[in-house]
Amino acid sequence: MLRHLIVTALLAAIAAATPSFALSKKDKQETCKIGADAQNLQGPDRAKFMKNCMANRNDPRGPATPKQ
Repeated sequence: MLRHLIVTALLAAIAAATPSFALSKKDKQETCKIGADAQNLQGPDRAKFMKNCMANRNDPRGPATPKQ
């Protein structure tokens, strides 16, 4: 029983960490609004977040750099 609980918790954590891929611009905007609401963003901070989210630039790790 404990094993099932652990597996369920791990799957939930993995699912939450997986980026959401919106099918359309409207879907992406709804996803970004949910993210802004979750962070309680208002005013310029919300606008900045929405702009970056819609442009897929909201990754806190920064841009990927190719390995040479």
